[in-house]
Amino acid sequence: MDGAGAGDDDGDGDGDPEGDDDADGVESEEDDDDTADGAAQAKPAGRSARMDLLEREGEVAADFLETLLDIADLDGDLDVDVDGDRASVSLVDSDEGRVPRRLVGPGGKVLDALQELTRLAVQAETGERSRLMLDIAGHRAERRAALVAEARTVIASVKQSGQSQAMDPMTAFERKVVHDEVLAAGLASESEGADPHRHVVVLPGANA
Repeated sequence: MDGAGAGDDDGDGDGDPEGDDDADGVESEEDDDDTADGAAQAKPAGRSARMDLLEREGEVAADFLETLLDIADLDGDLDVDVDGDRASVSLVDSDEGRVPRRLVGPGGKVLDALQELTRLAVQAETGERSRLMLDIAGHRAERRAALVAEARTVIASVKQSGQSQAMDPMTAFERKVVHDEVLAAGLASESEGADPHRHVVVLPGANA
């Protein structure tokens, strides 16, 4: 049983297309007030280098996806951003036409495949493993909003009953959204089971 507080990493081990940390997704950083001035000055530089890499990932991904769209003669505009600790690219409707919803596919399966293909293209260009997030026609954004609402309902139920509650099976991306929401509510959560039945269990009590 691997809890959110324990750093449950579904991205590296369970083969989920999202490749996300399915726990709280927080990378530990040591905050040492006694850090030497030189080390303290190095931190912003490190963050800047990381940001440069993420922006580079987004640019490479956008170029790759634009080429795919041109080859397939499909419409759509590309929005590139940095979302937390990962590059983010969204394929959205353009003035010339709508993004074909078939690029999302049933349950987002085509989107997942395109995301993995894009990550491989980025890795081939940068030499670094990418955790880039791809969204098409707002599918992930809409799914995230629905998951947050669902998680809040379960959180309220667990707080009222004091009993653990299991949620339906989800992808790593979806589990991470739920873990984050549970953590923000002051409760604990764990991922249980193996794909495709891996799911989140919301636990009563404060997260240790």
